[in-house]
Amino acid sequence: MASSVENILKRIQSHKGVIGSIVVNSEGTPIRSDLDNSTTLLYASNCHHLAKLARSTVRDIDPQNDLSILRVKSRKYEIIIAPYEEYMLIVVQSDLE
Repeated sequence: MASSVENILKRIQSHKGVIGSIVVNSEGTPIRSDLDNSTTLLYASNCHHLAKLARSTVRDIDPQNDLSILRVKSRKYEIIIAPYEEYMLIVVQSDLE
């Protein structure tokens, strides 16, 4: 299974504009990253907090629903956060427009 995960992460990294990807555990601690340590910690902490707030908001609106993906776009970057029960995938890419 580990090689399957590595293949998926390599495929994500090969997409145009992708700067890096981070896998974070359920506590918000990075367990794998393509970025430098300080950038990884910054994204992991902030995205973990943001995803928790977004998930809470979705559940407040509809308790039968759950957050599946969160996309945040700025002028320079787009951050894609995919939260799961035991981990979270964060992908940072440059704005391609």
